[in-house]
Amino acid sequence: MSEVIELRGVWREFGERVALDGVDLSLAAGESLVVLGPNGAGKTTLLRILATLLRPSGGEARVLGCALPDEGWRLRGRIGYLGHEPLLYRDLSGRENLRFQARLHGIERGEAEGRIEELLRRVGMERRADERVAELSAGMRQRLSICRCVLHRPELLLLDEPDSNLDVEGRELARELIGPGTGATRVLVTHDPERHLPEADQVLRLGIGETAVVS
Repeated sequence: MSEVIELRGVWREFGERVALDGVDLSLAAGESLVVLGPNGAGKTTLLRILATLLRPSGGEARVLGCALPDEGWRLRGRIGYLGHEPLLYRDLSGRENLRFQARLHGIERGEAEGRIEELLRRVGMERRADERVAELSAGMRQRLSICRCVLHRPELLLLDEPDSNLDVEGRELARELIGPGTGATRVLVTHDPERHLPEADQVLRLGIGETAVVS
């Protein structure tokens, strides 16, 4: 299997604070990596580096064969990123947000409409999709964010607490789109190891002021 992620001694600092300290790992295509650690250990920082939203302060990083940060521009259409913020325009409806994302990814209009309707149905949002995002609950916004994340069929999913604000039904619906059965390579940050560890091919444990451990 080809390596989708290769990190060697990757670190990131903010001023005098080291947020991520020397991460080494390799993740093959189709594998799932679960990232654990306390708040402040660098979990979100790592995910943002992989998503090309942050530059590493040092070390070597390759994602889908592209060296970071110099070749990050080649990756953005191949990655699906689900962060703490929904990355949705609050004054647009859910459907309008997804149409906008489809245009950003260059998806042809007819194909985009079919894909959007399919995703809305699969997360149970087809009846609420024309409401402004600002009027939706946090759980509904999370469902839309998951649709946004997978709309362009990315090869690599970067998921930061994907169960946030989801009820039991929402978690099960989301699992069909971003779970291990999708075939995509996944990096998943979680505070709920009991739920997600059974689906992990590798586990990365980050600690504050400690060496990262891969198992």
